[in-house]
This record gives sequence, structure tokens and C-alpha cells, in this order.
Amino acid sequence: MQISAIDLNPTTDDEQERISRRVRRLSLHLTPVVARPLPLDDNRQLQMLTCARAKINVSKDLLSDYMRGKYRDIQEKVYEYFNSRPDLQTPVEISMDEHRELCMRQLLGLAREAGIRPFRYVVEDPAKYFAIVEAVGSIDTSFGVKLGVQYSLWGGSVLNLGTQKHKDKYFDGIDNVEYPGCFAMTELHHGSNVQGLQTVATFDPMTDEFIIDTPNDGAIKWWIGNAAVHGKFATVFAKLMLPTYDEKGVSDMGVHAFIVPIRDLNTHQTLPGIEIHDCGHKIGLNGVDNGALRFRSVRIPRDNLLNRFGDVSRDGKYTSSLPSINKRFAAMLGELVGGRVGLAYSSVGILKISVTIAVRYSLLRQQFGPPKQAEISILDYQSHQHKLMPMLASTYAFHFATLHLLEQYSEMKKSHDENVAGDVHALSAGLKAYVTSYTAKSLSICREACGGHGYAAVNRFGSLRNDHDVFQTFEGDNTVLLQQVAADLLKQYKEKFQGGTLAVTWNYLRDSMATYLSQPNPVTARWEGEDHLRDPSFQLDAFRYRTSRLLHSVALRLRKHSKTLGGFGAWNRCLNHLLTLAESHIESVILAKFIESVQSCPEGNTRAALKLVCDLYALDRIWKDIGTYRNVDYVAPNKAKAIHKLTEYLSFQVRNIARELVDGFDLPDYVTRAPIAMQSEPYAQYTQYVGF
Repeated sequence: MQISAIDLNPTTDDEQERISRRVRRLSLHLTPVVARPLPLDDNRQLQMLTCARAKINVSKDLLSDYMRGKYRDIQEKVYEYFNSRPDLQTPVEISMDEHRELCMRQLLGLAREAGIRPFRYVVEDPAKYFAIVEAVGSIDTSFGVKLGVQYSLWGGSVLNLGTQKHKDKYFDGIDNVEYPGCFAMTELHHGSNVQGLQTVATFDPMTDEFIIDTPNDGAIKWWIGNAAVHGKFATVFAKLMLPTYDEKGVSDMGVHAFIVPIRDLNTHQTLPGIEIHDCGHKIGLNGVDNGALRFRSVRIPRDNLLNRFGDVSRDGKYTSSLPSINKRFAAMLGELVGGRVGLAYSSVGILKISVTIAVRYSLLRQQFGPPKQAEISILDYQSHQHKLMPMLASTYAFHFATLHLLEQYSEMKKSHDENVAGDVHALSAGLKAYVTSYTAKSLSICREACGGHGYAAVNRFGSLRNDHDVFQTFEGDNTVLLQQVAADLLKQYKEKFQGGTLAVTWNYLRDSMATYLSQPNPVTARWEGEDHLRDPSFQLDAFRYRTSRLLHSVALRLRKHSKTLGGFGAWNRCLNHLLTLAESHIESVILAKFIESVQSCPEGNTRAALKLVCDLYALDRIWKDIGTYRNVDYVAPNKAKAIHKLTEYLSFQVRNIARELVDGFDLPDYVTRAPIAMQSEPYAQYTQYVGF
């Protein structure tokens, strides 16, 4: 990859911003830390710092109202329906076949009895759709994934890749689950490399049909949700082949999507030419019937091509508003980004449940203490606070970041703006990868934090951990997605200094390349006062400084290595560097959105509590990478020590309001379900489960 020479001559607005920034920095050098102007209006930060030194009186209702927003009612409706139907609640012990049938009954109950039809919101109100998905996933993660397959993947492909004729024909059947369907993209030999798919769809002008074929075993569609038992249709991704009547015989038009019936609507028998096998028992998500599909000369009408981005006429002529295979492919994948948005959002929902169980149990469980005194809560131990409080802070941070992602996604659906679409594509890839990886690790930490009782299946950590684990893989392997983020950063980096504009998510780089890459200021590197360390501008500067240095240095390394290794070889040589860059950038976005959410909170004590949690998130992340900051002299030794001490102190302060913070997630006991997390008589309910 070649990185061109950088033109640092700014526009007039850029120059003014740089001058203002330098003046601000100079004033900081000359002004005592305690007298620095506070970044929040009405001296709110002083109020927050004062509150942090004593336990903040947090209203659970005000906090949960701010957290859950306008879609609280639809989530309550989901919770209440399943609480009223014990027969639709997933037992601790259940076989794979029983779990699959239960998930199907749960889906039918939601759509037909509860009257909650998520499909209509997929395009009209995506944020409401994902609020339903989060609530459903809290009932049973398998149920949440099955619902996502039906409405977001199968249904979403019809809405986003098809045209009006497809919506007219299939919408109602998908909505009421009369047309259960699959999303047949992944193949045995190809997962993330969608352009490398081998399934073919060859147009036959004699019959006005496409012929779907699996040319070899590597092209068998694999891990297809809804395929093994319930699916009657599949959106099949295949290379569109047109006859050319020359020595080539056919022309490859790239990967397209086709609606392929796989079972008879009335008898449910497998249709001719379709071969279906069960992928069997999995580590988790056994309520989802994953199957494998092979196609042997399966004929479908020409109208079954989902033709929004490319069409074939009756005489075999191909037309598209997009000029190349690559542009059509990018447009197609861009419309399918909702799956990643949903996974990031749902992963935060699972993290909320896990943290709630672990924190409530840690407040309940008492162990050891001073001699001849009562035992103390295990959450009073510093080591336990170190495990759980930064995790609780991260859960809040991820909540606000994924809400921002939902807003951007909804805007993309309304505006069809290419810049917003590009922003959503990169941000959804980064947040999905970062959040799901973090949640996967946290589930194990929460289990360990609950000791032996965390090992009981009834307390849910095992099922949550196993069900969530594949979130790191489907809708894009996390390592692949982080590379997409890094590639987009490098593209923005290059375009900015060739006079281009930055996408919304990356616009902080406008300043960072010109300012953050200069030598760290030796004065600010030594500031260690609490008000400075808790200043949002310091925290964001630290995050963005790290990202900017990583971006600049990896760009130079790629340019150097590409001369001898070529583009691919250079990329592989710098791969770990690129992954670190992507994670650093996503952390910067998460913190920025958290700070904005704190400042937007209207109620004083709620805002003070969120500020406390935000500070813990920021300083804990800085401390975890303190070596980077020390190596470049961004943080002097005394300041590093102060960050560590303040992080421990903030963990203690967050512990003081931990109960209120997890209550702010507003998850009823019948949703969390773990006996050790019950708000009343937890041990009594736990022993009843065993039979006492």
C-alpha cells in the first residue's frame, strides 16, 4: 500500500482552529491547574467532582429513563408477554430438538399472539427493531438469533436487495412467519471472503430461469440458520453467470442474491434438487437449526433475482446503475450492514445481564473480614472492584456508543447518503468486533467472580458464554472486521492530505495529524491533579494522540515494506500494528460518545454518576496501555502513578453506587433469571431450585 506525501497546508478554517488550539495550550502552560476553565457549562464539573468524593444519591428511575429512552415500552411488552407464558420460557436443561421447537414457538408467539411484528420496523424504525431484538435476546439468545435470521437476514435481504415486486410478494409471509427463511451466504470453504463464493446461478434464456448449482463440496452452504428444520426459502448468494455464445461460454457478473424455495409450503418436504443436512449440536445457540445446503440444477424464475443493484432482462441482457462488479458488490454488502449493528447492540445486552448477575451476587456474598467483626461483601475487596467496576463502566460506555451507531444507521436508511453509509459500514465493523470480543472475555470474568455458584447452570454464565461466543465470528470475523477499520483509517488519512474530506466518525483526525504528532508537552505530561485527569479534554486527547501516532507510524511502515514485500506482504507484516490501530480508534469513538451522553444528561445526580463511570472507563483504558504513553513521554512517571491511584479510587467510588448502576439497566428478575442475582431472597430461590 502506497501512502502519498502529505500536504500539511491547511484551509483557512483549519488554520484558525490550529491557532486557537495553540493559544489554549499556551494558556494552560501559564495557568495553574486548579484555575483552569472547566469544559462543561455552569461549572458542572466542579459539582461532579464534589459528588464523587461522597456517595452520589442516584435515582434508579431517572437513570433507567435516560438509558432506555423511548423504546422502553416495547421492551416491557416483550418481557411481560413471555413472563405470562411459562410454557415459552427456556428451561435450564433442554435437548437440541426441543430447544429448536421452543424457539420456533417463541417466534410465532411473539408475532401472532403478542402482536409484536418486528419486520415492519427493519426499515421504518431500525432503532425500535433492535430494541425488540435486545429484549428477545434477553429471554433466550437462541431466540434472538432466530428472530434475527428471519427478519434481519432473510427478510432484510428481500427489503434491501430486492425491489417492489419482491416486497409485494414476500413481506406479509415473512412478517407473520408463514415464510420462514434462511440467509445462505457462507460456504464450507468461504466465509468472510464473500467475493470468493463458488455457488453459481446461470441464466437459461430458453426457459427464462436461473439454474442454481453447487459446483463442488467447498461451495456447500454451511451454518445456515433456519435451514436444518424450519426454513422454506433461502436467499442464496451466488455468482451470476450469463451465456455469451462465444468461446468463453459464460460471463461472470459477480455475486448476486437469489430467492430459492427449499421446502414445499404445504407439505414441508424438501424440494427437488435441494439437499439439506443438519450441522448438528453446537457449543451454544442450539435453539437455532443450522444446516448445510447443496443445490443440484435447481431452477428458479428470473424474477427471483433480488435485482436492486443489477438485473437481467428476458433476452439475457444485464443492466445496472453501478458500473463495475466491485461497486455492485460494495453496494450489496453495504445494505447488509444491519446484521453487524444488531450484533454489537445485542452483545451489549448480554453484557448487561452478565454484569448485573455478577455485581448483585458480589454485593450479596460476604466472606472474611476484620478479626471479631462481621464478614464483608466480596465487592468491598479491591481485587473484586478491579475485576468488575471497569467492566460495569465499559458496559455503560458501549451502551451509548451502540445507541450512536443505531442513530447513524437509521439516518443512513432515511437519507441514503453515501458518506453516512461509509461511516456506518466502518463504525459497525469496529464496534461489532470490539464489543463482542470484550463481552466474550467478560463473561468468563463474571463467572469466576461468582465463584462456585457461577458454575451452576441455573445462574446462566455458561449458557450466556456459549451462546455469545460465536458473535465474534458471524457477520464477519472480528480480526477481518478490524482490518476493514484500519484500511478505512488509512484511506481517510491519505485522502485528507490530498485535499479530501473526512467521514463523520474520523473527523478528529483533522486536528490530530497536525497537532498530536508533535512532541508531547513536558508541562502537561507532569500534571497529576484530579481535576486535570478527570477533564474530558485530557482523556480524549490521550485516546486520540495514541490513535494518531499508531496511524502515522503504520502508514510509514506500510510504505517502507511495500517496496520489498508488495502490498499484501506489507499488510501482513504490519497486521498486529493495524489491529491495534483499529481498536485504539474504536476506543476513541466510544469515549467521545460517552462524554457527549454525560454532558447531555439533564438531571444533576444522574449526570454526576455517569461522569464518574465515564472517568473510570477513560482512565482505566489509559492505565491499561500506560506503557505506550510512557514510551513517548506523553505521561511522566508521577502522572502515571497518579492515573493508577485515581483509577483505583474511582473503582471504589463506582462500587458505592454499583447497585444503582446495574438497577439502571432495568432488567426484571424474571429476565435475568439467575437466582444469585435476585433482588430479594436470592439464596432461598437458589436452594429451592436444588430441591430444599
